[in-house]
Amino acid sequence: MELFYPMVISAVAVLATLVYTSYLDIRDRRVPFIHWLPMLAIGIVCTGWLIWQKTANLSLLFGYLALVASFLYADYLDNRGRTDSLGLTGYYKKSAIWYYLAGVLILVALSWFVLAPSVNIQLVPWYAMLAGIFLYVSYREYRGTPPVKARKGKKRPEINVSEAIERWYFVLIILIFAITGLLQFLSPGGWGSPALLVLLPAVFCGVFYIFGRMHLFGGADAWALIFISFAVPTFPFTPLLGNPPLGFLSFSVLINALILNLAAPVAIFVLNLVRGNRAPLMYMFFGFPVQGDRIQESWGFVMEDFDEKDGKISRKFIGFSDSLRRMYAGTNRVYTKDLREHPGEFTKELSIYKKAGTVWISYAVPFIIPITAGFITAIIFGDFLLAIMQFLT
Repeated sequence: MELFYPMVISAVAVLATLVYTSYLDIRDRRVPFIHWLPMLAIGIVCTGWLIWQKTANLSLLFGYLALVASFLYADYLDNRGRTDSLGLTGYYKKSAIWYYLAGVLILVALSWFVLAPSVNIQLVPWYAMLAGIFLYVSYREYRGTPPVKARKGKKRPEINVSEAIERWYFVLIILIFAITGLLQFLSPGGWGSPALLVLLPAVFCGVFYIFGRMHLFGGADAWALIFISFAVPTFPFTPLLGNPPLGFLSFSVLINALILNLAAPVAIFVLNLVRGNRAPLMYMFFGFPVQGDRIQESWGFVMEDFDEKDGKISRKFIGFSDSLRRMYAGTNRVYTKDLREHPGEFTKELSIYKKAGTVWISYAVPFIIPITAGFITAIIFGDFLLAIMQFLT
């Protein structure tokens, strides 16, 4: 069994971070971004060490660093208001934008051109596109024209073309890294199969960064999967069920987490049956009723729409597609956390909930807990889905 010592060190740091952030998410339902940074720092060093051990390819090493730096810079542009929670005075100063941007573009140039054994002319237009996109978004951020964000419960603002570009530009950045990673994989003078250390994280992390931006995934959950990809891109050792074909640990972590998480809806359905709670079948798996006058003590989001007319309250469950639209828009979706922290903004809703008697809410087990379990099981056992498919065939 081959043992990758840098990945063992990184995996220990990741596991310790996941356990602690799971505790924070259960307690506060939020994980400050700063708690991911020590794990990421250790992971970058260990992954860089592994890349150098296995390939001695500086071009590939700087390609990995450029990918990580691009994600961090995108987060910097999107969340410069984090300075209060992080206490990093000056980190989000506008003048620093150009220094961070220069660092990203220099890392990319070093990887693709300066340190490459031979210059691949196909990469030149992709570099120009990447630099142009980052320059445009950075300039708008420097001028102080961020996208208009709608507050919960408020009407969604209209988004013009510039704001749409600024919100979704990172999709193009991800595509550029994926395409150039593929070129490096296929080109005779490229990185060869080690290019997967950049190509796979670019695609996987890009998907979850976008999911986080679309409110389809929790911020802490998305960053957990992204940083696992950067910190432990491959298995530290061969798991008991064998290595998956690509050997990409984060994908196995996600698959195991999803499979393990299937137990929660089944348990909720059984509990609803035992307690005599009745609702359309789908909602029996994903929610349960709570007392309307104590809804602020619970965790989750409200699964029903209420209306009061002539003293009578009407109610209906929110449809699946409608729920997805509200998640994407970030509006008209009532979270119990908001009811607890901003009761003054929801006086009408709180009054109706009390009159309704009971309110159905979603269950709120933070997904970072299944991710932690998925990480442990993936390292020890391997990919559950692959094992199931092998068993069936």
